[in-house]
Amino acid sequence: MTVKNELTKEQLIEENEILKAKVEWFEGQFKKIQQELYGSKSEKTRPEDGQLNLFNEAEVLADDTEEEPTFEKITYERRKKRKSKEETLKDLPVEKIEYTLSEEERLCPHGHGPLQVIGQVITKEIAIKPMEVYVIEHIQNKYACRPCEIEGIQTPIMIAPKPKRAIPGSMVSSSTISYVANQKYTNGMPLYRQEQEFKRNGIELSRQTLANWMIKASQCFTPLFNRLHELMIKKDILHADESTLQVLKEPGKAPTSKSYMWLYRTGKYDKPIILYDYQPSRSGDNPKRFLEGFSGYLNVDGYAGYNKVPDVILVSCLAHARRRFKKTLDVLPKNSKVMRTRANAGLNYCNQLYKIESKIRDLSPEERYKKRLELSRPVLDDFLAWLNEMREKIIPKSLLGDAINYTLNQWDHLTNFLLDGRLEIDNNRAERNFKSYVVGRKGWLFSNTPKGAKTSAIIFSLVETAKENKLKPFNYLKYLLDQLPNIDINNEKELDKLLPWSDSIPDDCKLNK
Repeated sequence: MTVKNELTKEQLIEENEILKAKVEWFEGQFKKIQQELYGSKSEKTRPEDGQLNLFNEAEVLADDTEEEPTFEKITYERRKKRKSKEETLKDLPVEKIEYTLSEEERLCPHGHGPLQVIGQVITKEIAIKPMEVYVIEHIQNKYACRPCEIEGIQTPIMIAPKPKRAIPGSMVSSSTISYVANQKYTNGMPLYRQEQEFKRNGIELSRQTLANWMIKASQCFTPLFNRLHELMIKKDILHADESTLQVLKEPGKAPTSKSYMWLYRTGKYDKPIILYDYQPSRSGDNPKRFLEGFSGYLNVDGYAGYNKVPDVILVSCLAHARRRFKKTLDVLPKNSKVMRTRANAGLNYCNQLYKIESKIRDLSPEERYKKRLELSRPVLDDFLAWLNEMREKIIPKSLLGDAINYTLNQWDHLTNFLLDGRLEIDNNRAERNFKSYVVGRKGWLFSNTPKGAKTSAIIFSLVETAKENKLKPFNYLKYLLDQLPNIDINNEKELDKLLPWSDSIPDDCKLNK
């Protein structure tokens, strides 16, 4: 008697392969989570990962002849570039303390009279003054004509003018606003901790008051932010990225839902402009709106929402593809030789492309364009052939299958860096600017309202742009708060004098005078 629905041998083999794929996928996800929680965050290739010869078969064992620079070499190079003590101290203000001998101590022991100064021994040390909170009194003299007053003639009373303030009617100065903004947006110190610091220095300032100052300061900064935006979209190469943000009181959304902070910045060969834009969603309509009027190359990650931006050529990030091969290697067991060899091959193709980029980094854009066609194009052709071959052999749901499919899906955009020597092979330039935001977010965790999130976007923009232009954020913000209320903000020439690369920026705002 035969059993109904009995599986054939071929069906059993197929089912077994499917189950193996599922187990491998779940194991990979489990190890991936472990790696993200407890593993190293470095994406450098470990020596034990090996290096594959690109032009050998994919299944050949890893070749260790192409080693990456050792840790010792990197450390040595960094120490050579370290500033001397004199270079470190040269731009700092100096407070001199002179030590002298009393008249009695200066008497010659042999009776020849007082000793004479023949030189000095100078020892330098770095000193820091803790927060100093003090009051500035603005005293405006009033003037009147005494003879007119005696004769009963009415004359106007004149008052000596004083500059307009960033927040009229408030007790806060531009230096205090800049201090609070710098502490939060440069150093990542949330307002509740600043509230405690002020209290320890003898002044009661609630975090609500500090938050109100930040919102009103951002309103003062908005004209300059808008001017930077106008200048940005006139460029033909930009970078974009996005990251999550929790906003507790977003209308129509639960407090635990995700909102997004978007980042846009200029490319390597333009004056640095970094702008943040808060939006309640990750919709592709957000970059479409923010970049309205821009046309050219847009360097991004693999997020499909950027496809909504018209008139752009998307340049995808090779680092994202490389990251997937690296994570696959991090979670694969050591005895999985075939899979590790294949994952290593994908990683090595990426490493070869980065090695070429390292060699041609200092060339002109025109020379780099030619070298990429000569050196990178053949590597990309072999990489594509390998990806297509591996796609037929690797289970799609595995981590390696995900890395291969991601790279193939992004291929056209990944290879667009060949089109112009000014383009970069990855979007790391934008990701680096997001680090300050991400570090700060770990401190303050969330924004209370959309208004607070938009405030953060504007101030973050000015802080990051100042840093990229080698300005001191505190000094630059204070300068802006002193100047913006006292100029015609509708006059582009006046606004342009406040741009971080302007010749009008005072020396005390600059890192190197």
